[in-house]
Amino acid sequence: MRIAYVFALLCAAPLAANADLYKSVDADGHVTYSSSPLKGGKKIYLEPLPTMAPLAKTRSPSDFPKVDGETQKGRDVSRRKILQDELDAEQKLLETAKQNLQAAQGENNGNFVSNGKAMHNGGRAQDYADEVNRLTAEVSLHQQNIDALNTELSKLK
Repeated sequence: MRIAYVFALLCAAPLAANADLYKSVDADGHVTYSSSPLKGGKKIYLEPLPTMAPLAKTRSPSDFPKVDGETQKGRDVSRRKILQDELDAEQKLLETAKQNLQAAQGENNGNFVSNGKAMHNGGRAQDYADEVNRLTAEVSLHQQNIDALNTELSKLK
């Protein structure tokens, strides 16, 4: 039973928002707006606000330059070649980074390789760990670049 009262109250709430509006001007020229009729007040009729229609999509002008099929194919071939060249370069960099990482991890005598130069660890385990972390991050970066280039190449026709 209580639910029915709550439901009726909720249904009646929008009706209160649709109240009439009255405007009254007193002898001193003060304007008063009210939702209940006042002595000497006039009812105000407000038109609903217009809703905006969605903007129409603009079409390309008829004289807009268009690319013919052969030109576009040429551009696609050039793009594919550029991406393939970048992929080849990244694969070489990945192999170099992997070799450097293996060399750094494989040294048993305390030496490790940094930028192609052998460095002596000298008991500084943190330096060694930092170098291995840097080389691991480098390998990961090159692998991500290769994945991105492969994705771009797969999008081409």
